[in-house]
Amino acid sequence: MSDWCMRDGWMDQTLETLHSNGDHDGIDIMSWVSVCPRGLWKVQQKRTGHGSQQTVYNSGDDAACSSSYCPRLGSLCRVRVRLKADMDEAESLVSEKGNEKLSVQPDQSVPEVTEEVAAAFPRCQDSVLQVPLGDWTTLRLGEGQCDITEACVEGMRAGEKREILISPLGIGPDVSVPQSAEENLPLCATVELKAFTPGKESWEMCPGEKWEWVKLHKERGGGRFRSGDVWGAADSYSRALKLLITLYSHMREVKKKGEEQEAEEQRDIKTGDTTQHLPSATEFKTTKAELHSNLSLCQLKLNQPEQAKANATKATQLEPGGAKAWYRLGQACQMVNELEEAKQAFRKLLEIQPESPAALKALKNVASREKEKNIQLGLRLSKMFS
Repeated sequence: MSDWCMRDGWMDQTLETLHSNGDHDGIDIMSWVSVCPRGLWKVQQKRTGHGSQQTVYNSGDDAACSSSYCPRLGSLCRVRVRLKADMDEAESLVSEKGNEKLSVQPDQSVPEVTEEVAAAFPRCQDSVLQVPLGDWTTLRLGEGQCDITEACVEGMRAGEKREILISPLGIGPDVSVPQSAEENLPLCATVELKAFTPGKESWEMCPGEKWEWVKLHKERGGGRFRSGDVWGAADSYSRALKLLITLYSHMREVKKKGEEQEAEEQRDIKTGDTTQHLPSATEFKTTKAELHSNLSLCQLKLNQPEQAKANATKATQLEPGGAKAWYRLGQACQMVNELEEAKQAFRKLLEIQPESPAALKALKNVASREKEKNIQLGLRLSKMFS
């Protein structure tokens, strides 16, 4: 149902708005594919409640941003996610007691959003929704903490509620769902946006702000990979690479003005009370190479050899001395049965790290596969001419 756009060897989530024929209510239904720990899920969303254009909170003394009706990158969002099954059960119990009103009283128990409030829960392997269910939670948009929830919130206004239907994109042993919903697929839930602080689009950010987001995504990707959340790690590395693309114009200016010397002069720029670090041309190039290499490793783990090969190739082009990238390129070439290219990659690794056990073992494996391939080819030729 959704379009998948490839950028830097990874998948953008592209929302596809589906308008039902003869929909007199004018309700939009959107569908996309979401990245969760241990798999991909298809999400369908429809609007069930209207939001306001006034409930936008700022921290400090800033006035409300009347022109920003929806959250943007960096916005702190006060959200609540509830399973539809739990809501229906609660509604049924309330009806038995005399049709009492089922809702939270307006904002009496919901604090406003402040910069000091932040989500403090980890992504876990046994949850698709990735948020505490039933409670108001604060998320920072753009961090990729809760992919499904963030994707919903991006197009919502304060006070709005949306209903989502979640189904696994291919059930397998590595795909899990919340314990409370294992027997209730597809999973139906509601997402409510109470309030949010203003954020920025990437084009509104200064280079220093973008660089901080890049480092944040890179660090989070490493943490997710170590915890076993390979899909989440790949998503974090992809987010970092997309932001790096927007820094190209800044890096070209640095290069024109004198390469490293000019970059060093601009490394620390004061903006109000915040010190923002800008990358040098070398730091920018090294970071981009590391991100491509790390993303390649994730894609190898996810059995995506073609994408892994593309990212490993970019990493070796940016940093020819990167041993890990050459090894991952060789692995990817092996997986797509490009044995000569794999052999060249492992030999390059040996030039960088002579007597590398991994490279020597990989070359022996390639030689064994080439021998087996030649034997099979000989058998086929002998049958043709016998």
